[in-house]
Amino acid sequence: MPTSFNETIIEEFRANGGKVGGPFEGGDLLLLTTTGARSGTERTTPLGYVRHGELILLIGSGLGAPSHPGWYHNLLAHPVVRVEIGTSTFQALAVPAEEDRRDELFAHAVRRAPGYGDYQARTERVLPVVVLERADPDGWVPGEVRTLADKVMEVHTWLRGQLRQVAAEADAHFAGRADPRGPGGPPAPGLGLQIRQRCLAFCQALEFHHTSEDGHLFPGIARYHPDLGDTFARLDDEHRAVARIQAALAELLAGIAIAEPVRFRAELARMSAELNAHLDYEEETIVPLLADVPWPPAPPANAATGPS
Repeated sequence: MPTSFNETIIEEFRANGGKVGGPFEGGDLLLLTTTGARSGTERTTPLGYVRHGELILLIGSGLGAPSHPGWYHNLLAHPVVRVEIGTSTFQALAVPAEEDRRDELFAHAVRRAPGYGDYQARTERVLPVVVLERADPDGWVPGEVRTLADKVMEVHTWLRGQLRQVAAEADAHFAGRADPRGPGGPPAPGLGLQIRQRCLAFCQALEFHHTSEDGHLFPGIARYHPDLGDTFARLDDEHRAVARIQAALAELLAGIAIAEPVRFRAELARMSAELNAHLDYEEETIVPLLADVPWPPAPPANAATGPS
């Protein structure tokens, strides 16, 4: 099967520390790996980018095509993406800019790369501007991870930090926008793409964490601690309760123009209370059992070390 143009660029990028030749030589190029909105399959796309201070900006130009590019639809469904710049690889939260901020950032991008203005002139759609943020919450500094207990606590700390950040951004967003309720007044403000993206990322990370616990961690502990049957039954019930709230949040986040901030805040507050109580219980009952389990796990003693 012939190698596609994108695959050739990706191979050259990775083989040469982020440098490529041809039409991209000397330009700012990164590799963006998204998860397919429908397929769930990872897809890597070479993209030009623009720096604005500490920000990394992507423009969904599609060379001026009438529809948004596939990678943009993917990141709306799965906000956490993988970014490769030079020899550095990191996870990022992809947040499309909105309204005045979008216009300001797009104007900056056009000043740096005038071709984006040409692409905008070719199409009636507004070219999206996506800001790539490091996926870790601001101010979160992971400690040294030596045991499985440390690893679980690291994940719990990340989840708590993300939940606080979603709540803080929601409060700031709603406080900053008028919300008249009288007859003839404008509709309630939407949640905002930044809140939507961060909340989706949090929910997807939480689902992955619980799936890992249910599929691997808890069954492994249960084999050595049959006396904890009631504990695991309670944790299983709590996972289902949190999943129901996640489903309610997902319903709210299903579209871009969300207009139910009151319900969103109520669901978020409920999830915060139940999740924090759940994490507290895990830390009280399960985490102490993992304090002597090394992380990362050591390879099996009989594992092959090389070709015979």
